[in-house]
Amino acid sequence: MSEMRYTVKDSVFTYVFKQPEYARKLYLALHPEDTAVTEADCKLVTLENVLTTGMYNDVGLQVRDTLILLVEAQSVFSVNIALRMLLYLAATYKEYTEERKLNLYGTAPVTIPRPELYVVYTGDRPDVPDELRLSELYKGSGAADVEVKVLRGNGTGDIVDQYVRFCKISDEERKKHGRSRKAVEETMRRCIEENVLAPFLATRQKEVAEIMVTLFDQEKIMEIHDYHVAEDARKDGLQKGRAEGRAEGRAEGRAEGMTEGTLQSIQNLIKNMGFSVERAMAVLGVSEADQPKYAEMLKQ
Repeated sequence: MSEMRYTVKDSVFTYVFKQPEYARKLYLALHPEDTAVTEADCKLVTLENVLTTGMYNDVGLQVRDTLILLVEAQSVFSVNIALRMLLYLAATYKEYTEERKLNLYGTAPVTIPRPELYVVYTGDRPDVPDELRLSELYKGSGAADVEVKVLRGNGTGDIVDQYVRFCKISDEERKKHGRSRKAVEETMRRCIEENVLAPFLATRQKEVAEIMVTLFDQEKIMEIHDYHVAEDARKDGLQKGRAEGRAEGRAEGRAEGMTEGTLQSIQNLIKNMGFSVERAMAVLGVSEADQPKYAEMLKQ
């Protein structure tokens, strides 16, 4: 096994684009017109432990002194990435200003690189938008200039397209072989055979395999964690429902109490775990017949 150590947030995505050669390729996939850019022009500014919750961003790239690219990979789409990336951007600018000792309290304007924010989406949802705006997350009217562009596999064979294809192949092999070393080996074999990240994988098979096995283990742990969180939420909801029902002393009271308890459990999973409405209802075992009722109640 590899002697390299990996943090919880490490993934094939972050590992690939930590390499100067592939950081440059990532920039060129987004700005193919800048053919003069060199590896030395592309400086990694990926954040580590930027929030008190221990969150990390995937890839931060400063190109010369003119541009900061933040790129996140998502297999499960969440519109909340727009807000998370705003926090990442603020932290990146904080590091930039401190490193250069910029006087933020002076009267002269400071100069900072302009930002571009991207999400590489590797899932299968057809309704994912091409662009996210922060205004989608707050109440009331008004536009927000903070935008996140969503990237998918586009068949061009550029580095982003190859990464998305790598994820698709990995998912296919995991469905065949489960979270096993066989799934990892077949993913590697097919990618090299199909020229998907082939030069990178050919020279780093051992390290990438280790990361993939680690990710499989983490995914299983999170599934178990999600199950227990959902089970606890379901029990709390039922207990609250029974208590309110007894207090009312009527069958109507019990039904209303259990409905309120389930609704609160759904809200807790959405707020604390970042679940979508559909996933929260699924893990709580809400029947298909009752799902439209709860979805409507959540809008109120």
